[in-house]
Amino acid sequence: VQLQASGGGVVQPGGSLRLTCAASGFTSDYNSIGWFRQAPGKGREGVSCLSSDGSTVYAESVKGRFTISRDNAERVYLEMNSLKSEDTAVYYCAADYSPCASSWFRFSRGYGMDSWGKGTQVTVSS
Repeated sequence: VQLQASGGGVVQPGGSLRLTCAASGFTSDYNSIGWFRQAPGKGREGVSCLSSDGSTVYAESVKGRFTISRDNAERVYLEMNSLKSEDTAVYYCAADYSPCASSWFRFSRGYGMDSWGKGTQVTVSS
């Protein structure tokens, strides 16, 4: 599967952005799709995961502010509200053959998922 993240940009603290992950290829083979991020000078960090059965996982740092959703097998969204400066990072979407209950272990570290694509930059700054 090929994955492409888009929708990043510059936003003020407290603002909102919606990221889109466009998937193409054998999308039905994957049981979870999600997001991880990497801030400047820091390691990768999981953000959220969505299983094919609709179940979700969120990192503690984004719970209540970010929402993951999909409208079909090929587009997944990350709605980000109440953005903070610490949300500044490059955001990547990724897919895994396992559901989030298993794949979150990999998403949370940003490594080992079965497929991921190029990221999109999100900058939160006044």
